[in-house]
Amino acid sequence: MSIEVNDESGFLPAQDLQEISALATYVLDQMRVHPQADLNVLLVDEAAMERLHIEWMDLTGPTDVLSFPMDELRPAPIGEEPKEGILGDVVVCPHVAARQALQAGHSTAEEILLLVTHGILHLLGYDHAEEAEREEMFALQRTLLLTFLAARGRPFSDPTPTIE
Repeated sequence: MSIEVNDESGFLPAQDLQEISALATYVLDQMRVHPQADLNVLLVDEAAMERLHIEWMDLTGPTDVLSFPMDELRPAPIGEEPKEGILGDVVVCPHVAARQALQAGHSTAEEILLLVTHGILHLLGYDHAEEAEREEMFALQRTLLLTFLAARGRPFSDPTPTIE
C-alpha cells in the first residue's frame, strides 16, 4: 500500500504521523482494499481547512475531517479480489481535533486516529446521512479503531464519535 501522511499544520510529532500511517494500513487491510491502493492523509491548519470546507461543502469555518475519493474503490467481498487504484485523500485539522478531544475526554492523538478512520470509511463509500447508515459506519469505525489500538497495547478512553 502506498500511504502518504503529511503534516502541513506542524501540529504533530513524527511518531504520531507513523501511528496514523500504521492505522491507515490496518484499516485498509481490514476493509479488504487492494494492497497497491494509494491513500494520502493530510493534516492542515484551520485556515486551510476552512478554505477546503468553503470550496467543497459551501460551509464556513474549519471542520474536523474531509474526504476526497478518487477511484471510488470499495471493500472487496470475501472471495473476490480487491480492485487496484487510488483511494483518495483524507484531510484532518488537528486544531479542531484538539478541541473535540478535550470535549470527549480523550487525547488529541486518539481523536485524530478516529477522524482518519472516519475519513477512510467515507472514501470507501460509507456515509452517515441516514440513521441506519450512521449506526453501521460508526460501529465499524469504533471496531476498527478499538482493535487497532488493542493490537498496539493501547486502550482508548472513549471511542464515542465526535465528528462534526
